Amino acid sequence: MPVDRVLLASPRGFCAGVEKAIKALDWMTRIFEPPVYCYHEIVHNQFVVDHFRRLGVQFIDDVALVPQGAPVMLSAHGSPPEVVEAARRSGGAVIDAVCPLVTKVHHELRVRARKGYTVLYVGHEGHEEAVGTMAVAPDSVHLIQSTRDIDALADDTSPKALLSQTTLSIDEWQELREYALEKFPDLWTPNRSDLCFATTNRQAALKAIASHADAVVVIGSANSSNTVALVSVAEATNCPRVLRVNSAAELPDDLSGVVAVTAGASAPESLVDDVLRALRPTNGVQIDPVTVEDEYFPPPPELRETLRALSTLLDLAFDAPRSSDDASASDRQYNAAAVLDPTH
Repeated sequence: MPVDRVLLASPRGFCAGVEKAIKALDWMTRIFEPPVYCYHEIVHNQFVVDHFRRLGVQFIDDVALVPQGAPVMLSAHGSPPEVVEAARRSGGAVIDAVCPLVTKVHHELRVRARKGYTVLYVGHEGHEEAVGTMAVAPDSVHLIQSTRDIDALADDTSPKALLSQTTLSIDEWQELREYALEKFPDLWTPNRSDLCFATTNRQAALKAIASHADAVVVIGSANSSNTVALVSVAEATNCPRVLRVNSAAELPDDLSGVVAVTAGASAPESLVDDVLRALRPTNGVQIDPVTVEDEYFPPPPELRETLRALSTLLDLAFDAPRSSDDASASDRQYNAAAVLDPTH
């Protein structure tokens, strides 16, 4: 390909929530005999899902399919309360890998509903995060996807609150937020936006380079909301050509000039490396970070308890007392890229 230069977005790829979820599921495949069950895809990326399938993980859309006593993980997108309860009734280990930022929105919805608010939830119909969040208080929440959805609530006299799916594009969210504020001047909103910091950082990084490129390549799966949001961000910069690919194998052979490259929050860095090798830019790769992320989310509480129990058993077996936090502390010492490495 006659590509002159690649502008590589930074930050890109895995966020702290995805790191947490992938490593947690990896711990489960090492602790429990297969199969390990996972409610929905752990994250929306086919490469990641296929990796865990090879390790004996079975992805399901109904927790009733989990055999009694079998271990089950709940995905990073968050699950409806009834799903969490049903999983726990199955009698096996239940590890909830929900992203803490999604948990925050669940809490906000629960509190607003309890105070009598009608909640306008900006999100995408059918997305697992939206489904899980709205199930927290289904009688108090309305899905908002357009200004028409806001207009439909004009005659509702209850106090209003605005919450959001964490993975939306900033522009989409701001447009609906501003319209809702015009319609409902007393609208309650969180002190800090519900949009994930990693989502906004990746969009800002792409905005900084997309307008200088002849083409943008966004790496990620079609069912990844934050990946689709990156595509929308690139298109809004009027870049002549915007492509979403699952992997380097899907790159067209006619790319040329300056190509901007980024990856959704659930896309592994190995896929980025493959794309860079395929593009073979004559004048190299340029990276100008817009920010540096150093957030770390520890393993889910249920997993930390399991790891402590394992540490205690090892102490007894080898008569070598160690800190009960040794196993969970080692979670910091490797990343999701190492989990997905075939030599791992």
